[in-house]
Amino acid sequence: MKKVMILVNNDIWLYKLRKEVIERLLKEGFEVYLSVPNGDYIEKLEKWGCKFIETNVDRRGKNPLNDVKLFFNYMRILKKINPDIVLAYTIKPNLYGGLASRLLSVPYINNITGLGSGFIKESMMKKFLTFMYKIGLKKSSCVFFQNEADMNVFLENNLIDKNYELIPGSGVNLKDYEYKDFPKSEKIIFNFIGRIMKDKGIDEYLEAAKIISQKYPNTLFNVIGFVESTQPYYKDKIESYQKNGYIKYLGFQSDIKPYVEEAHCLIQPSHGGEGISNVLLETGATGRVLIASNIPGCRETIHEGKNGYIFEARNTDSLVEKIELFINLSDEARSDMGKNSRTKIEKEFDRNIVVDAYIKKINQL
Repeated sequence: MKKVMILVNNDIWLYKLRKEVIERLLKEGFEVYLSVPNGDYIEKLEKWGCKFIETNVDRRGKNPLNDVKLFFNYMRILKKINPDIVLAYTIKPNLYGGLASRLLSVPYINNITGLGSGFIKESMMKKFLTFMYKIGLKKSSCVFFQNEADMNVFLENNLIDKNYELIPGSGVNLKDYEYKDFPKSEKIIFNFIGRIMKDKGIDEYLEAAKIISQKYPNTLFNVIGFVESTQPYYKDKIESYQKNGYIKYLGFQSDIKPYVEEAHCLIQPSHGGEGISNVLLETGATGRVLIASNIPGCRETIHEGKNGYIFEARNTDSLVEKIELFINLSDEARSDMGKNSRTKIEKEFDRNIVVDAYIKKINQL
């Protein structure tokens, strides 16, 4: 029986975004090992037949000692399990898991789920990441990219050669996220769903919510997500905006479906670093309108004026302008845009496309 080792940094996204790949691997007779920090979804995956190896990954930490420990931990795990193929997702598993796989001559497939904030501007961090990607991906059997812009960055920096392929993000499970009729409510409801931090555009969202809610009392702006631990000052800002009636803070929600379904529109104001935004895919599949920054990983999900609007990243005025366009549409026009979202996601972002790409590549090894 062939062994597949999956390296990830979080059990939640492992389950929510990769479960179909795991199910298919198990169905086809692979022995699946999961190297991931412990969490609530591990027990469920173990019941499916997966084998769990607890691995601490400091997702956003910049302590080089922790990264060195992670690399040697991956070396130890790979030597012990001796997998036939390694699947790596997200930055640190790609960098250190990729390098460990290369040094041990284990075939491996990488998935670039986004460049991350370290690639947004020129810095020592960007130089370090570029160097690490170059040595970590050199012998990769395939590097999957979630958007064309990220792929071009890697090509321009000579980080990859011929071992790459473009896939539609993580895709979305169209059965899990079914189309729901457009909501009929007195207020037009907007959602921000994500980690509350500067790079995710929370400042622009909050300011836009303040401007719009004062001008259009029939609007409601939800904020769903946790405040990133490295930027705790947003707790006070969120509290202040809620106290003034500009937003409604709902905290972190393990199940966002009810909030997606009751809202009319999702706003994704990220500054950069997205692969393909999963929350845009899930909201679009539900049949809701999308407003997002004009950045790789967001703009791919939107046909301007048909299922949503694109605005200039970091520009509150541009965001406000697009929100007003949406507000001033008729109920019927807003509903039609929601239907167009579902159609676009069905055609271009079905998760089965992603699963098939993985199985095809694995079977070629």
